[in-house]
Amino acid sequence: MKKTPMRMCVACRNMFAKKDLLRIVRTDESVSLDFTGKKSGRGAYICDNPECIAKCVKAKLLDKVFGQPISDDVYGYIKEEYAKHSQNR
Repeated sequence: MKKTPMRMCVACRNMFAKKDLLRIVRTDESVSLDFTGKKSGRGAYICDNPECIAKCVKAKLLDKVFGQPISDDVYGYIKEEYAKHSQNR
């Protein structure tokens, strides 16, 4: 029986199954949400919870995770994309 890969949410710091989390990917050019979990690049995981998304944006957690400043435009984009994704579910 295969082990389920576990990842930690950057906002609430709880462990979840990888498939239950949203992946945020940083490539050389951009930062984006990866709903498929297959984009190449450095990934950070966040649980599918509006409070965690808000905490990530407010505390600028991605700056710490990726080790570089992330623009406010990217945080706005992540909030918008998450809102669109959660409406389509």
